[in-house]
Amino acid sequence: MRTFQPERASPVNLIVAWNNVALEAIRALGKLPFTSRDRERGGPPQVARSLGVIYTTVYDAWAAYDDVAKPLHSGTPRRPAAQRTEANRRKAVSQAAYRALIDQFPPAIYPEPFRTAYTALLNNHLLAEGVTPGDSNTNANNPVGVANLAANAVLAFRHADNANQANLYADNSTPAYATVNPPMVAALPAPHDSTPHPGRWQALSYLTVDHELKTPRFIAPHWGGVAPFAMANGQQFRPVTPPQHPLSQGFLDQARYVMDVQVRLTAEQKVTAEYWADGPKSELPPGHWTEFAAFVAERPAITGLPQSGALDLGQTVRLYFALANAILDASIATWDAKRHFDYVRPVTAIRHLFRGKRVQGWAGPGRGVQDIAGEAWLPFQVPTFPTPPFSEFTSGHSAFSMAAATVLRQFTGSDRFGFFYAQTEALKADPGEDVGGIILSWPTFTAAAREAGESRLYGGIHFYEGNVVGLDIGEKCGNAAFAKAQRLWTGA
Repeated sequence: MRTFQPERASPVNLIVAWNNVALEAIRALGKLPFTSRDRERGGPPQVARSLGVIYTTVYDAWAAYDDVAKPLHSGTPRRPAAQRTEANRRKAVSQAAYRALIDQFPPAIYPEPFRTAYTALLNNHLLAEGVTPGDSNTNANNPVGVANLAANAVLAFRHADNANQANLYADNSTPAYATVNPPMVAALPAPHDSTPHPGRWQALSYLTVDHELKTPRFIAPHWGGVAPFAMANGQQFRPVTPPQHPLSQGFLDQARYVMDVQVRLTAEQKVTAEYWADGPKSELPPGHWTEFAAFVAERPAITGLPQSGALDLGQTVRLYFALANAILDASIATWDAKRHFDYVRPVTAIRHLFRGKRVQGWAGPGRGVQDIAGEAWLPFQVPTFPTPPFSEFTSGHSAFSMAAATVLRQFTGSDRFGFFYAQTEALKADPGEDVGGIILSWPTFTAAAREAGESRLYGGIHFYEGNVVGLDIGEKCGNAAFAKAQRLWTGA
């Protein structure tokens, strides 16, 4: 895990610098005590929305200083040509990022010493651009005032977008979501009566890293009702075909497929599962793809690519605006499906189907694949976070990743990526596995997105169909978001 280093030099790219601050704030949410309701800010859909808020605010402030770009929200009138200087753009962008960040991730929610370091980093980024922290003016002839006008408009819209931010994203749907299955203890064999509804989602109870027994509830079941960016509504891309019925052959086949994948996991596949896991204390899948965008924004020129070489401020603003809002829409479309279908996770389905039978399965850290009881089957995950607390169909990782990949591909005019990752640490789920020197690489954005989806099968927490349908949702969200963002920044 990365450590917070407020003293490190900021990247040359101003947006990447602010994005690094946002990612540190996101990672720190997972370190908050379980008793803190502010942890609710840190679920995948909440983080997707927060990034959408940040980069929409930044875009609207920047658009006031562009020749043709239109803001998404009113309140940021185009500035006269004489005011469209690079210094004014940088001041407006920085103040906009600051306002959105402190709204989504208020310093006061964090314990020390992170709170002081985070506040100092926010302020130092402002001061570096000549902006005084706390300046709340709304003078349209002042770049800070322009940013405040943009922030006021964006935040007013998003505070009423049905995410229920004011109540820390509590379920406000009617009727409220209620699981039909009792919780299951992940570390113990499932009793015969543990899953009365085998096709539906089931909460898991497990010990945290602090040895506390927790049973997380379904994260943000109301999220399909959040106001989207480019979609007409959260149901627009809802899958037409439902997942496999629990009495069908397909239900059994998909469970067997996950079990077979788990038994045959290679060391590289285990690294893949953990690299893409993006669980608590990480930047989560939405933040992960903003890091990829940073690589694109700062990579050197590549012969034959329509868009390569370091991006300027305006280009990076446009990229992050489209990317973040595609991911936001992907979160809404995915969670609409998750709530609508309320589908079972592999750990529940497999334990139900193979209860009383002996199966081949991963027996836990250092124990490898063994003959185990079907009702004790485990996914290849750390025991302190065995499966994410929301339903299976469809895969959020797949949708987030393909939405982002679609935007990156369209923005750069090419699918070429060229990123890689070298494993240097032991696996968290199985520290004894020899994985040193394994390198993951992605020649294209599409390859990275597809591997992100497949990683959830390697981890034993998604079915194949949930991955494939999730990729489809992501591509649709990415296409729609990029088209709308492009219309805005071209003044269409």
